[in-house]
Amino acid sequence: MKYAIRYYTKTGNAKKVAEAVGKVLNTEALPVTAPLNEKVDYLFLASSVYGAGIDEEVKKFISNLKKEQVGKVVNLSTAALLPSTYKQVKKLVKAKGIVMDEREFHCRGKFQMMHKDRPNAKDLIEAETFAKNFL
Repeated sequence: MKYAIRYYTKTGNAKKVAEAVGKVLNTEALPVTAPLNEKVDYLFLASSVYGAGIDEEVKKFISNLKKEQVGKVVNLSTAALLPSTYKQVKKLVKAKGIVMDEREFHCRGKFQMMHKDRPNAKDLIEAETFAKNFL
């Protein structure tokens, strides 16, 4: 299997999750500013909720994906309040004709005074365990 990992973060939360997944998959987690220039079976896309939505940089990255280069997109997300970015990412991915994997990893993320220690060591171990399902 061939994997790629991309993330967008303002606080470092999504990057931590992406790197935990990358550790297991032996794949470098890169920011969404790094284009996907290869064919992959799974693209792990880590993002966070900002103002009830995903950031424009994530939308731009998805808009540049090509159906023939991605088998499936796997959602990784962090958020202080909302449950996940899954539905928003799926809508954009589906519009590109790319399949969205039904599995996702989500955990709380630090934001201002909320969830100060998140993602914590336990969250990152859970992200690693999640990634093992793809090996």
